[in-house]
Amino acid sequence: MNFSVSYDDILSAEEQIAEHAICTPIIESPQLNEILGGRLLVKAECLQLAGSFKFRGAYNRISRLSEEERNSGVVAFSSGNHAQGVALASKIFNTPAVIVMPKDAPQLKIDNTREFGAEIIFYDRESENREEISNQLAKERNAILVPSYDDPHIIAGQGTVGLEIIRQVGELDVQLDALISPCGGGGLVSGTAIVFSNTLPDVEIYAAEPEGYDDTLRSLEAGRRLPIVGNPKTFCDSLMLPIPGEITFPINLKLLNGGFSIKDIDTAKAMEVAFQYFKIVLEPGGAIALAAVISRSFDCKGKTICVICSGGNVDNHVFRKAINKQK
Repeated sequence: MNFSVSYDDILSAEEQIAEHAICTPIIESPQLNEILGGRLLVKAECLQLAGSFKFRGAYNRISRLSEEERNSGVVAFSSGNHAQGVALASKIFNTPAVIVMPKDAPQLKIDNTREFGAEIIFYDRESENREEISNQLAKERNAILVPSYDDPHIIAGQGTVGLEIIRQVGELDVQLDALISPCGGGGLVSGTAIVFSNTLPDVEIYAAEPEGYDDTLRSLEAGRRLPIVGNPKTFCDSLMLPIPGEITFPINLKLLNGGFSIKDIDTAKAMEVAFQYFKIVLEPGGAIALAAVISRSFDCKGKTICVICSGGNVDNHVFRKAINKQK
């Protein structure tokens, strides 16, 4: 299988980011396992630097820039997690960073991005095109565009999550049946799938997406990239992507076993479950893979499954509403 990203690229990314990225834990709850009738392992990427897995790819990409390119600065577009990852990685390398963010991005993500030293340019999701704005900014400032998923170095960085899972599962001496990952543009699940296809190819890999933004699921079923139609609503702000990535989708089409379309109410329940049983705070997009199991979209009875809880950057009011079961 010849993809634009190889297993060796992911091994190289792990070496590249090792000095800064955290090896996040795998946690489980015997009590929840008993309820589910299977063994559920949670990869807690919400504990990563900048609060999500996005730091891995951002650091890997920016660390590969030349000194001249770093001095010129970078431009990225993101609803928040990639923004924070790029902002923090840029701060480490003393690189100017401009982030194009939607006006309705969670305040926590906006505040953190600013605190890491990045300049923010806001846009309207419904009337403006963030790619066009970012490309124009990069051209005007002679800066390097750092995509959120459609870049080999980004995908390789995200794939390091898979390397850690493989080792951690080995240390637990368990045999995984399946892994579920959140999916927006597809960088995390594609990078992870490459790792598993090279090491544990019998493990089934699934993508979890919000209902209405299940473009990867529908594209997998159609065998081609299908865009989101209209402006569906979801509180999973980090997963509101318009179409699967040009680079990520061919990987996912070849390697994934399928996907799940998850209702917001089930994702909110997963946020509550994560807090109750694992004592971790998850944002909606970070909880959606867990939601696939909690909602029984994937029945883990008699199985061992790993879910990636990809981020924890959530505004207080959104989190309180989820765990208090408010409508």
